[in-house]
Amino acid sequence: MHDLIDKIESLKKSEIKIKIDNRINEFKNINKASIDSLFKELCFCILTANFNAEKSIKIQDEIGYCFLTGDKDELSKKLKTYGHRFPNTRAQYISESLICKDKIKEVLQSNDKKAIREWIVNNVKGLGYKESSHFLRNIGFDDYAIIDFHIVDLLVNYNLINKPKTITKKKYLEIENILKKLAKETNLTLAELDLYLWYMETGKILK
Repeated sequence: MHDLIDKIESLKKSEIKIKIDNRINEFKNINKASIDSLFKELCFCILTANFNAEKSIKIQDEIGYCFLTGDKDELSKKLKTYGHRFPNTRAQYISESLICKDKIKEVLQSNDKKAIREWIVNNVKGLGYKESSHFLRNIGFDDYAIIDFHIVDLLVNYNLINKPKTITKKKYLEIENILKKLAKETNLTLAELDLYLWYMETGKILK
């Protein structure tokens, strides 16, 4: 872990820290936005599952308020036009999620952070632990780890974990605990740590 800590500490002294701090502030501002804005961010995370994050950002910008109409067929056509890999399935998930849009705002007010993520996993189709954590990070929560293949590969390369064949809930929480220890050692939140690790793997700072 020491080598990885050294690498992160080096990045914290570079211009990357400013970019990451700015992105974290953007996330916190989204948390103060309307339920419609929060829901559009939820839709973005539904889109990113098994798909490219940069392409999902572009699609989110193009579609805008079409996420909120509930017209599954129209949304599916737009997703297909903009090149999404799973237009029909994602349109279905988003359309069904509209039913619980107002409930989401209520759930986010809970002081039980564990319960918030569990509710999203259990009630929003298309979001498992990774994308539920992704959504919560993107709207200003900082105590969830986003464990995708980039993060897994990095942790494997630094001998912090063995590469899992699949990531079950138990395995996800085990890896999250390792990241919590790393976050504590580097004096970062899990949200900040994710951006540093993602930058180390991809050279990019997205959302």
